[in-house]
Amino acid sequence: MHTILLTTLNARYAHTALGLRYLYANMGELQPMTKIVEFTMNEQIQSIAEELLKHSPRIIGIGVYIWNASQCSELIQTLKKVSPQTVIVLGGPEAAHLPHRVDLSRADYIISGEGEVAFYELCKEILSPVIPCYDTESTKTQEIPYQVRDDEKEGQQHKQPHFIKAPLPDLKSIHLPYSAYNDEDVAHRYIYVEASRGCPFECEFCLSSIDEKVRNFPLDQLLEEFEILWQRGARSFKFIDRTFNLNMTFANRILDFFLSKEPPYFAHFEVIPDHFPEVLKEKIKLFPAGSLQLEIGIQTLDPLIAKGINRPLKLEKIVENLRFLENETHAHMHLDLIVGLPGESIEGFGRNLDTLVSLTHSEIQIGILKNLSGTTLSRHDKEHGMIYSDTPPYDILQNNLLSFVQIQKMKRFARFWDIFYNSGSFTKTVPLIWSRGSVFDGFYAFSEWIYTQTLSTWKISLERQIALIHAYLCEHHNKEIVEAALIEDLATRPEKTIPFFLRQSTQEKKEKEIKAVTPKRQAKRV
Repeated sequence: MHTILLTTLNARYAHTALGLRYLYANMGELQPMTKIVEFTMNEQIQSIAEELLKHSPRIIGIGVYIWNASQCSELIQTLKKVSPQTVIVLGGPEAAHLPHRVDLSRADYIISGEGEVAFYELCKEILSPVIPCYDTESTKTQEIPYQVRDDEKEGQQHKQPHFIKAPLPDLKSIHLPYSAYNDEDVAHRYIYVEASRGCPFECEFCLSSIDEKVRNFPLDQLLEEFEILWQRGARSFKFIDRTFNLNMTFANRILDFFLSKEPPYFAHFEVIPDHFPEVLKEKIKLFPAGSLQLEIGIQTLDPLIAKGINRPLKLEKIVENLRFLENETHAHMHLDLIVGLPGESIEGFGRNLDTLVSLTHSEIQIGILKNLSGTTLSRHDKEHGMIYSDTPPYDILQNNLLSFVQIQKMKRFARFWDIFYNSGSFTKTVPLIWSRGSVFDGFYAFSEWIYTQTLSTWKISLERQIALIHAYLCEHHNKEIVEAALIEDLATRPEKTIPFFLRQSTQEKKEKEIKAVTPKRQAKRV
């Protein structure tokens, strides 16, 4: 049995919760009575509650994020109904920032901010021999009033949670969490790591914009931990730093760590697009194919739109760096664009997409604007008519330039873009969609047509995808050109995954080629 449980609902099994491991690593003398228990979003909430309560915990700490907030709300209510004496402490970005748009009011405590020290101090207070009481002085935290949603007030009898504002911990003094990754994590799951916290920029849609400054972990100690992970067999490292390439001393030494290793390995970094000094470029060139992924937040290429949301945009540098990464390195790029930014029209978004496709063949992730609690994005609501959903992920429903119907179409556009472009399944075929004009216009028309055929954006098998893109393109292009592109795209796939009509077309083509080069006399014998 464990007195303290640390839990969350991950989006999928391959993901691990770094935040829980930080808490565990800093539990001091309470660590032996503490256990990490992770679940995934597709598990039944009552089954999760049952599994947690098997340990007869006194305290359950739950990490609440935008992807699991609704499930966490249900979990908290279930736990409190069947085990009201269990103390529930919430953390994570979705719990940390007010107002809450899901009901988290049945929790006992909510910690806002980096909780390594605050959670430990709170657990000591709760488990003290005397009657537990909340004392802001002893925990060195600040308690602020919990804001009750209007729909929570009526008929509510339970008391509201204590909302604790945790002070920023000294990154040089807290314990690093990497030994809390177990052997199963190392063998089968992503290993999330970080070299710094915070962001120097103030982009209004991003929670990182409220961080006071960028703080770095002790680099020598960090690299020692990475080496231990490597020796244990870890080969997939995903850095969660918001601006990995901001501090060149840190970036260079971390890149050197990986360059000193024998492939295969995988290192993922989030980078700012306008800061690639020559020394960084030279190191990136050295990474072999498949070993380095760079997530690059573009969001918009319009200087006026970027200025309106306090996002720095050095357009010439961005174009120069994307061309360098595309043409002179093996790095896989993952570029981000946002639909629905204040003041940006559908035509403006289309120009952004056209430009990015002209610069790179890398993945372009199309996201829909979200209004997260804690950001300053709401200041644009009146001027731009911004209306958002009140349920996670709080995405935009409409604004003055994009109607609700247009936003819905762009959500489908983004999904079909993932399926047909980002998947890499149709690298030769997809460009035919826009071969006669704008990338955006061409794919928009394709997206509209696809939806009329499927009435869904999910559970479309590869065979169905092939049939759909074949049917659409054959209405606009020569059939032989379309099928030649598809056959080239599918050449490395098992034959059973290729639809019969394409296999038949391939066979007929081969027979024609044989007949064309076979002498007539020999052909008669055949």
